[in-house]
Amino acid sequence: MDGEGSLVRSAQRSLRPQADLKAAAIGAVVLLREWFEQKRDETRARAESKAKSRAKAVPEREPPPRVVALVERYLPRRVGISMTLLLLVASAGFGVVKGGHLQDFIVAVSDARNALANSAGFRITTVAINGRKQLTQDEILAIGGVSGRSSLLFLDADGVRDRLKANPWIADATVLKLYPGQLQIDITERTAFALWQAAGRLSVIADDGAVLEPYVSRRFLNLPLVVGKGADTRARDFLALLARYPQVQSVTKAAILIGERRWNLRLKDGLDVRLPEQDVGNALAALSKLDKDERLFSRDIIAVDMRLPDRLVVQLSDEAAKAREELFKDKKSKKKSGEPA
Repeated sequence: MDGEGSLVRSAQRSLRPQADLKAAAIGAVVLLREWFEQKRDETRARAESKAKSRAKAVPEREPPPRVVALVERYLPRRVGISMTLLLLVASAGFGVVKGGHLQDFIVAVSDARNALANSAGFRITTVAINGRKQLTQDEILAIGGVSGRSSLLFLDADGVRDRLKANPWIADATVLKLYPGQLQIDITERTAFALWQAAGRLSVIADDGAVLEPYVSRRFLNLPLVVGKGADTRARDFLALLARYPQVQSVTKAAILIGERRWNLRLKDGLDVRLPEQDVGNALAALSKLDKDERLFSRDIIAVDMRLPDRLVVQLSDEAAKAREELFKDKKSKKKSGEPA
């Protein structure tokens, strides 16, 4: 027992120096780690202090939203510049439209491109217009929108033709561009057919009733005159019928459509002839024969009513009626006195 106890004590004495060295090594490692952690904390504290001081001078930018980050990542380069330019152009266009300058802007652009085309040799040097009678060459060019600034290269032939046909004087038009500088326009004009009076206005009309222009020129003074609502579209047929009876036509001043149903004739001496609604041709034939045989139009009458098929009613003027009444009185008095009438 004593031997074993002494053996244990001797072993413990031999192991103590090794345990002391190990403990010392562990302590040194702990101290070294604490020193590194202290230095790390000091460095971090200095970095945070510097970051706070910079943050006071320049506000920290927040990270962009996710959508913005994706756009910046995947859109092509210089898209921002292109969008900015597009926005500026759109703003300028909105200003032009809102300010009422769109037409001026279009004209300016058209003039600029026409000037370039003219300088390149596409100036309109020759204009040939065929078929005109009432309209002048300048009027036709103005109607078609062709000016001295127009170039053959950018001239819209279909547009010129449409503008020409929109004019009531022009029934049809053809526009040809012959490069480098010749323009040919062929037109078919309507013919002034009659003067039409309605609602206090006097207009020149074609045979189809189209209003060509207001009556302002005396060159249309000799055209036949038709009066009343609907007379413009019915004038061609009635005037063609009236032309078959030149004795009546030659003394007619105006044909008046009554109620859009029948015609009256106003003669040059003021006589009114009331024609029937039906069988107008027969009535005109009878009227012509009466004037030829009885000199009807030379008599002192103010109206001839032919609306009844079986009779003709003549209305005397006041003077003629008074003279006729006096004549009857004279005959009556002579008859009473026994004198020959």
